[in-house]
Amino acid sequence: MRRLSIGLRLTLWYLTIFALAQLAFGGGMWFLLRHHLYDLVDNGLKGQIEDLENCMAAQDKDATVAKLQEEVSEVYLLEHSGDYLELSAENGALIYRSSSLQTHPVRLSAEPGNRPVFENLGLAGRPFRFTRQTLAANGHVYTATTGVPIQDVVETLDLFRSYLLMFAPVVLLVAAGGGYWLSRRALAPVDALVRSARDIGGSNLSSRLQKLDTGDELQRLSDTLNEMLQRIESAFLRVREFTADASHELRTPISLIRTEAELALRRSRKETEYRESLDHILLEAERTTRLIEQLLALARADSGRETLQMQAVDLGLTLRDVAESWQQVASVRNLEFSRSIDGSDSLVLGDETLLQRLADILLDNAFKYTPSPGSVHLSFERRGDNAVIAVRDSGVGIAEQDQSRIFERFYRGDKARSRAQGGTGLGLSIAQWIVLQHRGTITVESRPGSGTIFRVELPLIAAAMHSSLPA
Repeated sequence: MRRLSIGLRLTLWYLTIFALAQLAFGGGMWFLLRHHLYDLVDNGLKGQIEDLENCMAAQDKDATVAKLQEEVSEVYLLEHSGDYLELSAENGALIYRSSSLQTHPVRLSAEPGNRPVFENLGLAGRPFRFTRQTLAANGHVYTATTGVPIQDVVETLDLFRSYLLMFAPVVLLVAAGGGYWLSRRALAPVDALVRSARDIGGSNLSSRLQKLDTGDELQRLSDTLNEMLQRIESAFLRVREFTADASHELRTPISLIRTEAELALRRSRKETEYRESLDHILLEAERTTRLIEQLLALARADSGRETLQMQAVDLGLTLRDVAESWQQVASVRNLEFSRSIDGSDSLVLGDETLLQRLADILLDNAFKYTPSPGSVHLSFERRGDNAVIAVRDSGVGIAEQDQSRIFERFYRGDKARSRAQGGTGLGLSIAQWIVLQHRGTITVESRPGSGTIFRVELPLIAAAMHSSLPA
């Protein structure tokens, strides 16, 4: 079943609320008018009772019922012959009854108590309102019944109700039209956003949703969506560049392997020539393997599937082990390799394998770009609540315009030199990811021809945590 549009649903809700408000307002006004009109009638009836009470008070205290009948009839037959009035003594004897009630007697459903009783009755097809009250005069208690026609009141209420029923549908129709117009006007920016969003795809992610200047929630929504599109475009471009760079990096060693194999198989060769070709193929295969491993590591990191075995790691001890493995490389490359590692316990919460890999990446980068004879220095020290690792070399350095991009994937300042030295442009990206996973920072200081310093700061485990760690 197809759902109604938001604009139509808003209109229906607006119409429903307006109809209920109109019903409550119209009904309330009708009841207020009725109450006011009946109050006016009741005040007139109370005035008649007060006149009768004054008349009885003027009579003799010891007057008999017959005398009272004579006196009251003499007053009311002349001045109030058309009134609807009845007066009874406390023993029930009738003192006075107007001619109107003699012709059309009434019987009220309730007897008067301490408070007067009001009731609507119909006499000869006409509406009347009667009241029955007790009154005291000269030590006697009397019961008085009087009434007035309320034809005007009933007609006024009926006319008011007719007007309400007549104009209510018209007002509802006007309200429905106004509500629909308002909803369409309010949702017009949403339609504009929808039209803009439909035109955006993978081929034109640089497009943006229509800029709104409404100053309300819809403007904030459009701005937020445009910011999201900016992030998506950036991520999409990174993926595209990553795919293109990875394809290029993989194609180069594979092409070299294929070319070397084709040349070796083109004609018979000596054993030394075959061995030389196999050495070249093995070298390119090793480079391809390293590249694939780095690509897989970055892919796992991006997808969040790279699991870290976080534990307390003695960073000084880990760095000493890494430095031992690089000592022989320094001898082969005729480089001076030194180290200064703080001997005190420096525990960090981290993955020992990844921290070893971080040190290997930084040292590998230093050895690659330091020509012989040169020097590489690894240092480690405690600085406040942080552990600081620094790798300093006397190599070629990094140009200032390249320093802000060296942590980007596949970025290499000198691509020809990097390729010749076996670089892929992924090592520093992986190093930065490892540092970020350990809540640390990595910075670079370099000048062309004056060497480079990579500095990593990692938070140490708090002293309070030391006591809780297993021995």
